[in-house]
Amino acid sequence: MEDHANLLESLLERATEYGKTSVELVKLKVIDKTTDGLSTIIPHAIVLLVISSVLLFLNLGASFWLGKITGELFYGFFLVAAFYTLIAFIMYFFMRKWLKRILYDYFIQELLK
Repeated sequence: MEDHANLLESLLERATEYGKTSVELVKLKVIDKTTDGLSTIIPHAIVLLVISSVLLFLNLGASFWLGKITGELFYGFFLVAAFYTLIAFIMYFFMRKWLKRILYDYFIQELLK
C-alpha cells in the first residue's frame, strides 16, 4: 500500500511540475509575441509620423499655392479637401474589401510567426 502512495505522490508531483512548466511556457510565448509586435509597430509608427508630417506640409503648401492661383486663400484649402474627399470615396467604394483582405492577411501572418 505504501508503494501505491509513493507512486501516487510522485505522479501528483510530476503533474504539478508539468502544470507550472506549461504556465511558464505560455508566459514566455506571450512575452515573445508582445515584444515582437511592439518591435514591429514602433518603427512603423515613427515612419508613419514622419510621413504624416511631410504630407501635412505638402498639403499646406498646395493649399496656399492653389489659394494664390484662385485669388482667395480659402479656395485652395477647399480644393485640397475636395481632392481628399474624392480619394476617400474611391477607396471606400472600390478598394475597401481589397484593403481589408491585405490587412487581414498581414495580421494573420504576423501572429503566426
